[in-house]
Amino acid sequence: METQKRNIHFTTSVIVVAILMCFMPSAKFPHRQIDKVSRIVLDAGHGGSDGGAEGVGGTLEKNVTLDVVRKLGKLINDELPDVEVLYTRTTDKSLKLWERPDFANRNEADLFISVHCNANKNNRAHGSETYFMGLHKNDGNLKVAKRENSAITYENDYKNNDRYGGFDPNSPESHIIFSLVQNAYLNQSLRLASYVESESKLKSRGVKQAGFLVLWKTSMPAILVETGFITNQEDRNYLASERGQDTIAQGILKAVKNYKSFIEKTD
Repeated sequence: METQKRNIHFTTSVIVVAILMCFMPSAKFPHRQIDKVSRIVLDAGHGGSDGGAEGVGGTLEKNVTLDVVRKLGKLINDELPDVEVLYTRTTDKSLKLWERPDFANRNEADLFISVHCNANKNNRAHGSETYFMGLHKNDGNLKVAKRENSAITYENDYKNNDRYGGFDPNSPESHIIFSLVQNAYLNQSLRLASYVESESKLKSRGVKQAGFLVLWKTSMPAILVETGFITNQEDRNYLASERGQDTIAQGILKAVKNYKSFIEKTD
């Protein structure tokens, strides 16, 4: 009986979601045919007053992500001179979630890569995960999305911001809404995410789907990389080290190269 009630509730929620989607603001930037990688936007997660997840000893997600993104950008500049790299932030500053994909859209980027660190109350959880926009398949994926999306609460006006369509970070239904809206670049995003995970030197926890605000309304293939668990001692030491950050950046660079080769049909 309890299972039946949950199923009825979920079905009702999906119907509500479908209705709400009809009234949500449409994407400002249209779908584009992307068959070349000439501009990439790199997004260092969190920043400023939003430190992101914190590990024992004071290691902050916002610092790790910025260090990795800087290293990755330099590698792309050095090894892919035909690709322009743009950053949502290069310093420790606050950004609203909507500003990140909006920046990529305005600059007509061909790829959007958002870099993050994972966290879990279970400090034995470890490894990398790479996400693309879609409906979460389990509670674990939803929890990751809810944690990352909670950055919205650092924005005083988010409840009245039309760009979020009334998003409630604590509502499962809101996460369903956002996960269903943008699927135009699903296959390309999946491919890039798969390349990233294949290059991970940590245990790969796989490619996953969930509704992330930072990926919503991106007009290009977009992924969110959870580089490792800042709450796990081994992962945290890796994430905070020059060697670990260099290795993560090298892995993402290889993934970008593989994706670029595939999408441009070159060897």
